[in-house]
Amino acid sequence: GPAGLAVAQRVAEAGLSVVSIDPSPGLVWPNNYGVWVDEFEAMGLSDCLDTVWPSASVFIDDHTSKSLHRPYARVARRKLKSTMMDRCIAHGVRFHQAKVAKVVHNEASSLLICDDGVAVPATVVLDATGFSRCLVQYDKPYNPGYQVAYGILAEVDEHPFDIDKMLFMDWRDSHLPEGSAIKERNSRVPTFLYAMPFSPTRIFLEETSLVARPGLSMDDIQERMAARLRHLGIRIRSVEEDERCVIPMGGPLPVLPQRVVGIGGTAGMVHPSTGYMVARTLATAPIVADSIVRFLDTGNGGIAGDALAAEVWKELWPTDRRRQREFFCFGMDVLLKLDLQGTRRFFNAFFDLEPHYWHGFLSSRLFLPELLMFGLSLFAHASNTSKLEIMAKGTVPLAKMVGNLIQDKDR
Repeated sequence: GPAGLAVAQRVAEAGLSVVSIDPSPGLVWPNNYGVWVDEFEAMGLSDCLDTVWPSASVFIDDHTSKSLHRPYARVARRKLKSTMMDRCIAHGVRFHQAKVAKVVHNEASSLLICDDGVAVPATVVLDATGFSRCLVQYDKPYNPGYQVAYGILAEVDEHPFDIDKMLFMDWRDSHLPEGSAIKERNSRVPTFLYAMPFSPTRIFLEETSLVARPGLSMDDIQERMAARLRHLGIRIRSVEEDERCVIPMGGPLPVLPQRVVGIGGTAGMVHPSTGYMVARTLATAPIVADSIVRFLDTGNGGIAGDALAAEVWKELWPTDRRRQREFFCFGMDVLLKLDLQGTRRFFNAFFDLEPHYWHGFLSSRLFLPELLMFGLSLFAHASNTSKLEIMAKGTVPLAKMVGNLIQDKDR
């Protein structure tokens, strides 16, 4: 994925020998990535955005909506990948088309055994395989929430959306018949529509379950989306792309430290409350790459093996990032307990916060002291019903978070 290529490119730029083992190195990344423009601007990647909307909208219900004055964009994923591949090749990264079957470690180096029989020696092994968790080890029960989504990039007769505004969340349920089984399911475990309109007749539409445990079935998601599109009068002429996303959210971090270094989904870097990851992992790639280069520098008494991996993991998951993630997992645990009405009340308060807070929360820019202020501000903005709900349904997750933070102090 993007983060793995970013690390490969930067390490190779520093003059180290890099091999990327990938069964399909030329494959275009399948999902449509959406990001806040300021996130990519901060990394100098504005030229890898293909469509920008000046603002975004959120529909809480049929009577309440929010306008978010924060530009949003779709990542030009073909351009991003080709640019990163070209830079990797220019700096000498070699690509081997295979899958890793296993890795054997000795004191100072490792040997990657590929499924085609080729053995690749390495001083550092980075697992960037996403949610497959190919080599990175976990030692705690893995019971995440799941974000499930079905999306299509389609040519339609027409659609009702403003092409200068992307639809971030639509929690309305008036498209579902009163008393129907599908409406009852949605009232318990709600889904929302996310839409990126490119023209009056070309649009990306995605029905999403923000987080559920167990995750909703893809058939259920597709049934809800079909009902919504019928209600909106959207008739599909042709489907250019379709995508099915199942994203594990939250759960434990991998064993810290361990010999194989991770990044992205395999390292637990998905935002547990939102499912966002692309901008965060791309921003983290230089940290991982630079630490690998620095600790391998023999001129500075370089280290290898377990000691090197431990130092890289420390920089990937420093204390403030681990504490931040605990708070995000707390947020996820609360969201898991909310039905449609509770979810609406939550986001009605969330998007009424000062932009600094909701921007920072969605973009992983707030750390524990500010996150506590965020939580207090959210509680203050919540309705009385929502305050009672947060106290009733958030007490156990809060106690869990506090316990985990206390345990983390012992690391």
